[in-house]
Amino acid sequence: MTLAVAFSDAEIRRRADDPSAVLMRDPRHPGLYFRFTEARPRGTWSLVVRKKWNRIGAYPDLSAKAVLAALPDLRMQLAADPQAGATVSAWSTLGELLKWYADRMSRDRNLSDKRKATGKSAIACHLIPRVGDLPLADVRHGTLDTQLMWPLQETLSLEFVRLIFGLLVVACRQAHTLCLIPSNPMTGIKFSDFSKTKIKAKPARLRGVQIEALLSQLQDLWGREPQPAMLALMMLCHGTRIGETRKAQWSHISLAERTWYLPVGNTKTRVEHSLPLTDQVCTLLIRYRETQQANHYDGDCLFRSHSGKPLSEGQASAVFTGLGKGEWSSHDLRKLARTGWADLGIDFLIGEMLINHAMGHNVQAYIHTTVEERKRAALELWHAHLDQKGFALIHGLEGGRNENSVNALQATEHKACDPIQESTIGEV
Repeated sequence: MTLAVAFSDAEIRRRADDPSAVLMRDPRHPGLYFRFTEARPRGTWSLVVRKKWNRIGAYPDLSAKAVLAALPDLRMQLAADPQAGATVSAWSTLGELLKWYADRMSRDRNLSDKRKATGKSAIACHLIPRVGDLPLADVRHGTLDTQLMWPLQETLSLEFVRLIFGLLVVACRQAHTLCLIPSNPMTGIKFSDFSKTKIKAKPARLRGVQIEALLSQLQDLWGREPQPAMLALMMLCHGTRIGETRKAQWSHISLAERTWYLPVGNTKTRVEHSLPLTDQVCTLLIRYRETQQANHYDGDCLFRSHSGKPLSEGQASAVFTGLGKGEWSSHDLRKLARTGWADLGIDFLIGEMLINHAMGHNVQAYIHTTVEERKRAALELWHAHLDQKGFALIHGLEGGRNENSVNALQATEHKACDPIQESTIGEV
């Protein structure tokens, strides 16, 4: 049964205690209906036009007062275009929308802690202070350029400005997709409308000719502080990200299977990643574990803080601040490994799989049965190359290299890792 009432927030709160009140209408406003959901006092507003039910929004996010104020415009909008949506936003400014999106990001289990922190900072420190008071109806190229884009580019890198702009675009798109706002104010607005400057990749600050000096530095550090040396060596040997490496645990490493497993929660791509362990790295890991046990630590963390937990992002970054002395960062080790693989003739796709770059589903599924063998051959080739630069002096494996590594190094001219044919990829 549909109850006839005079819509107001007080009336809705009063009716929320009446289980017989489910659907209500107001005779003063034909076509306007309110329906309680099971989670009272929550409910939904709808406007019926030509027998079509158009959802307006949710209560109490959208008050009775807000709905009644927007009702004339909604009727005109639906009269002109019956297919148009009838959503009424509970927000009037960008700041209200952005606060909602910041809360949504903070509770998204699919986002990494780093991404959440970056998004939270960008919204709180840049977007809300500059455009938080901007009415949704006034979001235009000119206002965004004057209040946001042009001031930001004066003090921040263009890459970070693009990240901030991207957050604004995604927040507005998500709110519109969920029918929380009647239209997307960022539709048709692109980053290139404000800047035509191309964002170039940062140049590598570590080159192949510096490997020998780098390994000599790490060998010296190993004798005094094995943990920071091991952190850098694992990244150099495998091209892993600093976040993936600092979270490594002994339970992720199988010396029997000679594999390092990186769980979904540790990877930027949010897919499980595995890396073959060469004889050199296995020997190094055994030596490193012995140093931990000699220091009375038998826990699960490869790289632990004083609290016994894995190194934090700041603590791990501080390691490379000390090592690089401002001349190179942890990411330069990753670039150095990737460039080294290319110089040794390692196949591009194998290199991308080792570096754990995001790839399409078809590429991920390609030759899955043989790719692990080729990843191992690639790393053996790389570590044999590192042995010649001084790596053998650190891990101390008798003979310096395993037989497979020697063979791989000798086969460099013949490209030990056969190229994968593009035509084959297209057949997947």
